[in-house]
Amino acid sequence: MQDGVASRLAPLLTKIMLGDERDAAAGELPIRVQAWDGSVVGPAGAPAFVIRHRRALRRLLWKPGEMGLVRAYVAGELDIEGDVFAALGAVQRVMRSGDEPIRLSSDDKREIVRTAVMLGAVGPEPKPPPEEFPPGRRGERGSGPLQESAGFFARMLGPGMAHAGGLWDEAVDLDDAQRTALESVTRRLGLFQGARVLDLNAGWGALACHLAEYHGARVVALTRNAEQAAHLEERAAAAGLDGRVTVHGWDLDAAGGGPFDAVVGLSAAEPLDHAVPRVYELLAPGGRLVLQQPVRRPGPHRVRRTFTTSYMFPEGGELVPLGELVGAVEDTGLEVRGVGALREHHARTLRAWAANLERHWAECAGLAGDGRARVWLLYLAASALACESGRVGVHEIRAIRRDRDGRAGTTLVEGRAVPGFAAP
Repeated sequence: MQDGVASRLAPLLTKIMLGDERDAAAGELPIRVQAWDGSVVGPAGAPAFVIRHRRALRRLLWKPGEMGLVRAYVAGELDIEGDVFAALGAVQRVMRSGDEPIRLSSDDKREIVRTAVMLGAVGPEPKPPPEEFPPGRRGERGSGPLQESAGFFARMLGPGMAHAGGLWDEAVDLDDAQRTALESVTRRLGLFQGARVLDLNAGWGALACHLAEYHGARVVALTRNAEQAAHLEERAAAAGLDGRVTVHGWDLDAAGGGPFDAVVGLSAAEPLDHAVPRVYELLAPGGRLVLQQPVRRPGPHRVRRTFTTSYMFPEGGELVPLGELVGAVEDTGLEVRGVGALREHHARTLRAWAANLERHWAECAGLAGDGRARVWLLYLAASALACESGRVGVHEIRAIRRDRDGRAGTTLVEGRAVPGFAAP
């Protein structure tokens, strides 16, 4: 149905979503829109946004950009039908704007107001959804997004509950990719029977239990919250790993004084550059560090509220460029032995997690609430698109603490080099 609210919305949404960068020749929406009265507008076959309530439009009027769109979606006032990746890809400019207003001319603003009045969408700014962090919240280390249950993550991440990206070169599915990734990291850690390992971001325990069960390591695992800690302890006990996996909270001081033969940190949501000096102290001479970290493009970076800082990770957890992270490692005295890019692998893993979430949507929404399930789907899709476009990368840094004679450890200099240490 072409007539109705949707046809009146089209010019308004074109300006809100495309601003002064819309194609002057076409001036068309990059999406298909269905309004609350059932009317539809937009190119056939385009991703479909369903505006279920006038309040969604009011949110876009008050916050014409990423935050308005996100709030309407999380609140259930706006839905995405079909491929969420295609839908977000069509409005990527909006999803990159954060709380920065889209520039509109005076004539555009007057036209938008007239249309909004006609549609009954004018009114005070709606309150943000309850899933949104309060403005200005500063996150302490470890105050991440894990508000959901282990059951939620088991369905989204898969039965192994590995929270880091898989390796997909020859993998047939997500489980295979995750197993390959765990073994790949293990090789680069250069472990031996009884080696002491510090897992900086143990998550639900996939790597910690793998190292202890299959490689004889003794692992100190740091977790973000009490539920993760309880789950990891139960998982270790069920595998007969009592005494070989010790679980602590998200605090490097809880790791004890070391020394550790290896330290590993996989896919931390918050940059770990601030933790590297302490890692140096905890590593034994010859000990190895394997650190996987999302990074952003180099260059000027204006800190602002975005979907990620408002719904997933509190402010203060902004990504750093790769060079800054490598510099932080080198500044401590650790020797960087290699850097590898995992961006494409991580993007494919994010897509696989999103597919799991959509496949188990009813269960996940029942466990976490519909709003949090929507937050996670939006986050996974937006993050995958950011990786695929190169706006965000994921890199692995491999480093070693030299011994007092400057050597990089006997496993590297006496012909017993561990396969794969030079590359992921």
